[in-house]
Amino acid sequence: MTRSAEATPRLRDLIGLLARLVLGGVILAAGLLKVGHLETSARSVRAYQLLPYDVAGYVGYGLPILEIAVGALLILGLFTRFAAVVGGLLMLVFIAGIASAWARGLSIDCGCFGHGGTIAAAQTQYPQEIARDVGLLLCAAWLVVRPRTAFSVERFLFPE
Repeated sequence: MTRSAEATPRLRDLIGLLARLVLGGVILAAGLLKVGHLETSARSVRAYQLLPYDVAGYVGYGLPILEIAVGALLILGLFTRFAAVVGGLLMLVFIAGIASAWARGLSIDCGCFGHGGTIAAAQTQYPQEIARDVGLLLCAAWLVVRPRTAFSVERFLFPE
């Protein structure tokens, strides 16, 4: 095997590691920032006005727990493909929710890292929030296609 042929899998492993740590770190941080303030998380989900009031509350209470679990799995590199699929689905839902709020003229904080709820129209940051989530979705897509990464628990448990 040539030197460049050996470098390519290593480079992919490092890109995967970066994607795993970025996606996992952001999702984990989002969950940890919300888990101590579940009522605020529920208020954030309700602000989107997409789900019935009670259902939005349950989603708001459950979302931080899901984010913590998915983020931790990604950071550890355990069940990476599954965690990336869930993380990618979360990003798709977040993108759709933010785009819907923007299109309907709602002025809300996304609630991605706590806070949430109604804000002044000048304070909205919908394009930046969507761009961030698209970047995270790309990280998830990479990991779904190529879940094997450097420094993962999976690599230790299931060596080639």
